[in-house]
Amino acid sequence: MKRLIERSRSVGEVLRWVTQNPGKVSASHYPIALHKLGQLLQQQQGQATVNGESRGPSQVLEQPEFQSLCQAIISGCSKFDNFSIVNCLYAAAALGLPGESPLVRVLEDESRSRLGRFNQKDVSMMLALCAQEANNKALEAIFSSQLFYENRQERFIRSMAEWLPRKAENLTPYTMALIAKYVARHRLREPRLLDTIANFLLKRGEQLDSKVIQKLVFPFSRMNYRPSNHSELFPKLEAILEQKAGSSPLATVNILMSMFQLSHFPQTVLHQVFSPAFITNVMSSPYALIVRRYLSLLDAAVELEFHDYSGPRLDPRYRVLMFEHALTADEANRKYSYKGLVAEALRQLVGEECYRQDEVLPPGYCTDFLLWINRSGTVLPLSRVPAASKAPPAHAATSPAAISLRSSVLALTSDLQVVLSVNDKWHYCQNSDILVGSRAMRDRHLRLLGYCLVQV
Repeated sequence: MKRLIERSRSVGEVLRWVTQNPGKVSASHYPIALHKLGQLLQQQQGQATVNGESRGPSQVLEQPEFQSLCQAIISGCSKFDNFSIVNCLYAAAALGLPGESPLVRVLEDESRSRLGRFNQKDVSMMLALCAQEANNKALEAIFSSQLFYENRQERFIRSMAEWLPRKAENLTPYTMALIAKYVARHRLREPRLLDTIANFLLKRGEQLDSKVIQKLVFPFSRMNYRPSNHSELFPKLEAILEQKAGSSPLATVNILMSMFQLSHFPQTVLHQVFSPAFITNVMSSPYALIVRRYLSLLDAAVELEFHDYSGPRLDPRYRVLMFEHALTADEANRKYSYKGLVAEALRQLVGEECYRQDEVLPPGYCTDFLLWINRSGTVLPLSRVPAASKAPPAHAATSPAAISLRSSVLALTSDLQVVLSVNDKWHYCQNSDILVGSRAMRDRHLRLLGYCLVQV
């Protein structure tokens, strides 16, 4: 039956094979038939265009035989395997069936009910062509799926950026927050999609709870992206926080940290956050310890980033360390994966040519990250360092360039012994404890990561 369908030369021939031989048609044959119909209809439409005719696919889709095919799929799809369901939906979308057609609705409902049992390939195919037809409820189901949430769907997010702006007004804050959470988790830095989230936040900010705002803002700071509407969005967020600062202390502090990382410093809100009333509210909440940790982090950010701030600061009595004890590198990587975060931060901040990871320097120093920073705080490319550490050829041994380069390498190694050591311990660095290169480098790290981790 599969060969007969694939060898068919007309739409009528495909429909006859399928509708007149129901006993020989299995679930796997239906997506093949729909796919073949799509190919033949495209050929017919192209031929009609060449001949100046106006014949379209709708005439075929209205035929009784095609309706019988659709009805057979609708009746039996609950018994289809996952692969057949996904391929039917894929073929129906390629065929041009509207989202409100009975066939597409039934296939979508069946797919939604099985979403937790689909593998990654199935999910990628259901999504690629059909999600743009999905409504708010369907998108909520997709982004609520644990299977989908755990897997990085980069191609889907890229295509989603094209059609999500048209749907944004009809999405609920909950659904948009799910999308923002997914994008942040997988670090999918798609500007059009991030700008859509920012526009949604700008239009609906006053109506949103602080916890929802926190989720919508987080992708921008996590990926160091200032949305195109930031000149309007940030002042609006500042005004909202002035009104809602005490309603959810942890959300308020997290939003402030996100804004700090994007170089916006809302002074009025900081006055509120460091006020006795806010601190009292924090101390009486069940999340007192975690909020105090983030307040301590925010206080360190003010010290490093906001030099013009002269308002109240966090009382030293309430300051706490981010971590209760020094963490070994293995423990940090296992629990927090900060090494990966720092590597990504360096890629965005200085570029891959200006740092190296897990480098061994003579006489045997192991470094997690190697940067070359001059006295003015500029990060220099490391491309010449490995060659310079080897013995130069005889004819170049006395050249001024070779001598200068070897001196630079020796100075670099010497500086690294001061800045980085090999005790293989991580700890949270606050205020003057931060030992990363230059002040400019420290500031950029803090903006992107919200905290700095170095080896000491």
